[in-house]
Amino acid sequence: MDSRNKDFIFSDLMDKNSKIYIAGHRGLVGSAILRKLQAGNYSNLVTREHQELDLLDARMTADFFKKEKPEYVIDAAAKVGGIHANNTYPAEFIYNNLCIQNNIIHSSYLANVKRLLFMGSACIYPKICPQPIKEEYLLTGALEPTNEPYAIAKIAGYEMCDAYNRQYGTDYFSVMPTNLYGPNDHFNLENSHVIPALMRKFYEAKTKGKNEVVLWGTGSPTRDFMHSDDLADACIFLMNQPSLSHSLINIGTGKDISIRDLAETVSKVSGFEGKLTWDTSKPDGTPRRRVDTERLNAMGWHHTVILEDGLSSTYQWFLDNVANKIKV
Repeated sequence: MDSRNKDFIFSDLMDKNSKIYIAGHRGLVGSAILRKLQAGNYSNLVTREHQELDLLDARMTADFFKKEKPEYVIDAAAKVGGIHANNTYPAEFIYNNLCIQNNIIHSSYLANVKRLLFMGSACIYPKICPQPIKEEYLLTGALEPTNEPYAIAKIAGYEMCDAYNRQYGTDYFSVMPTNLYGPNDHFNLENSHVIPALMRKFYEAKTKGKNEVVLWGTGSPTRDFMHSDDLADACIFLMNQPSLSHSLINIGTGKDISIRDLAETVSKVSGFEGKLTWDTSKPDGTPRRRVDTERLNAMGWHHTVILEDGLSSTYQWFLDNVANKIKV
């Protein structure tokens, strides 16, 4: 699946004045990358609000690239959500993500972008897969049905980057991060990912004085959870590598935890002391997902945020920025 070989050499590294476009800079991933670049004194960063640039619009996206001429592009723009959202809006998940990434990747080619990072997801790998999941396991088995449209879109993004590299000699690569959490996540009870959903559930239960919280599934599946600041650090690390041996790279902590243990940790962090009840009529999703990070670790990068510390800081961000807007 990977057309690059160990002799593939990237173009010049980014410097502090390089013009870098961060697509999706308001989201969980994009905002973390923007913060990291700003902290690193990168001075020529380009962002656009949705009302200024609709990435679903091919002509508008092409015009933006033609005018701005970014040297480097980090594509963190996507429609994302948890199991419920993927099940409820499958058409939106595949259509929106395909349109956004097609427009960004093709416009980058037309604008002669030096290097592009495409943000994928570990859900691209088969539902039943050897653990930890190596990059070469892509397309070796059936996907998890609850997020198949989203996963197919992300697989198409990786294949598109690889195809442009082969045909046009572009310098695009894809990263597949594990489950993420951190500031600027969505804390919607129905459509968010597991960690923000848990935080909001426990906050509301605690605020209402409830002594029980009902959670989906059995709690037995395991996941690798990474703080968005770690992901941002890994992405910028990769963008600045003088050479890469592969165009597909996993990003994760290399450690997984059961959803049950995660829920108990989030309960502790939030201060909720009631009972956790599991509704086993609800879907679990993929039974286990832990990505193999050997490719990335071999380059010298390792995660630094400890899970409980990251959960504590994220919950505090939720209290400071979201909780006061919730009607309980």
